[in-house]
Amino acid sequence: MKQIITAFAFICLFIQVHAQIGSNPDVPDHTPMMNKTWDAIDKMAYKVTYNGAKKVYTPFYPKELKALENKVVELPGYMVPLHSGRNHKNFMMSVLPVMQCQFCGSNGIPPMVEVTLKGGAIKFSEDPIKLKGKMIFTKDPLKGNSEIQIVDAELIK
Repeated sequence: MKQIITAFAFICLFIQVHAQIGSNPDVPDHTPMMNKTWDAIDKMAYKVTYNGAKKVYTPFYPKELKALENKVVELPGYMVPLHSGRNHKNFMMSVLPVMQCQFCGSNGIPPMVEVTLKGGAIKFSEDPIKLKGKMIFTKDPLKGNSEIQIVDAELIK
């Protein structure tokens, strides 16, 4: 009987917490960040080949995205930290805030790029930011870097 009461109490608490989150103005919504640059980034795909029985995924950059390689781009988005801490010089940037489940919604994982700042680190923020930097493609992303990177990035105020 104690297990039933405990389970019931847990379910009631779970429902109450989720009801409060849904009506809580402190839970941030997100501002849509998609623009032509993000649209091009979102078109990146993977070519699947086989090395024996092992699948090999190689990034494929369509013409629209390839046109941005080695170009300076402006990109709005949300910081997604790669490491713990307040200040970040290297992080991921997404069209969705880190506070939202990145796997929720339609079309799977949202487009993201890896950012390396030109100057010093910036403080993490849940608010959208805008960066300007050079877009490069990683030749071998299996060695630890994102397929698409924005390097020498500067924060645009």
